[in-house]
Amino acid sequence: MCCGALVHARVGTVIFAAREPRSGAVVSTASLLDNPALNHRVAWNEGLLGDESALLLRQFFNSAGRRRRRGCRLTNPAALQNR
Repeated sequence: MCCGALVHARVGTVIFAAREPRSGAVVSTASLLDNPALNHRVAWNEGLLGDESALLLRQFFNSAGRRRRRGCRLTNPAALQNR
């Protein structure tokens, strides 16, 4: 969906830091932005601060997993009822 949105919005260039090995559609699992059937070309570049962003992602998901395992809950679930 993200690649489709980039093409439809006529974005010129996408720069991303780290690949998503399981579901990345630009490089990892497919090369959607390089597909010649698309009616717009989106240039892409990878690796800008790649090591730093990979570390941040690992830290975030490790801490999210710990919160889930501890059984953390919203402090005020009623606040979401009127949304």
